[in-house]
Amino acid sequence: FRLHESPEEEPHILLECDSGVLDAIQKHLKLYKIRRKVNIAPCLDLSLWAVVPGEQAEDIASSLTKCADQALILTPDPRTEVMGWRLITKKGVNLSEIIPGSHVGNIQDYHRQRYKQGIPEGVKDLPPGVALPLESNLAYMNGISFTKGCYIGQELTARTHHMGVIRKRLLPVRFSAPLPKDSIPEGAEILTELGKSAGKFRAGGGELGIALLRLANINEPLYLNIAGDKVKLTASIPEWWPKPASK
Repeated sequence: FRLHESPEEEPHILLECDSGVLDAIQKHLKLYKIRRKVNIAPCLDLSLWAVVPGEQAEDIASSLTKCADQALILTPDPRTEVMGWRLITKKGVNLSEIIPGSHVGNIQDYHRQRYKQGIPEGVKDLPPGVALPLESNLAYMNGISFTKGCYIGQELTARTHHMGVIRKRLLPVRFSAPLPKDSIPEGAEILTELGKSAGKFRAGGGELGIALLRLANINEPLYLNIAGDKVKLTASIPEWWPKPASK
């Protein structure tokens, strides 16, 4: 998020990241700033909120102009419109004054919304060094530029995008029974009815989750093996994905 409005103003940029890798990201950025006069520091005085759309969704953007002094940033979620808005405020601000009629949910509500839409977020959904950008649908979420670089893996990503075939993708999944808490090993295998590997489970809660699946298998009966018990799951293609071009 850019906080300056004119080229003459000193640029301030906010970077949202998984809190579990805050130190690692700071070290990574400082490694590449070299001798530039760039200050990199966590903003511990700010709070980040996800504003999930409801019936009064069109009123949210207009409320920014009414309470601009309390909302530092209120902007559409850059990944997809089904995730609503990202709101950044000073800590301790009363949200009902910024967005009248809103109510504060809990983090589980937010994750359920993410899983339902198949939106990955953080190192659990996108393990560093394991998750590939195109398989993680980042090209669908304004997460990859094919006109600028450089970044690690750029050549493979660009070549696959222009010439290759993406056989696996992160997809939202729904389980036939709520998942037991904290008892699913990381990267647990998802199997077809014949016992063939169809992909890997990434994260979930209740009856919803997200998994990296082979697209060739998503219309088959699929199962997650949990401590010897087979839990059936179904995968779906999110509505917000770009529609294939008609031939």
